[in-house]
Amino acid sequence: QAQLVESGGGLVQPGGSLRLSCAASGNIVSITVMGWYRQAPGKQRELVATITSGGSPNYADSVKGRFAISGGKTTVYLQMNSLEPEDTAVYYCLAVTDRYNYWGQGTQVTVSS
Repeated sequence: QAQLVESGGGLVQPGGSLRLSCAASGNIVSITVMGWYRQAPGKQRELVATITSGGSPNYADSVKGRFAISGGKTTVYLQMNSLEPEDTAVYYCLAVTDRYNYWGQGTQVTVSS
């Protein structure tokens, strides 16, 4: 069974850091892009960062300079520094293939003092 498993979320204070991890397993082949989206309560899901199989990263303007994405084949990581309350959301891992977009179950990130 195709599966993306995320981990690393939690509760941190503003200015803190977290690292999210995602691993693809099962019947997921020919991944071309992996990345992270997030969804806050009452808001639409939005891009955080992506990385191609060739290693090219892309970041939302809101996280540039604070977040770093790595990986891009069957695993992907998101190092989040200088976290702000506005970063509070459920973070979802994405794997793109020529056939489907696969989504993880989400991991909660809460930034609060």
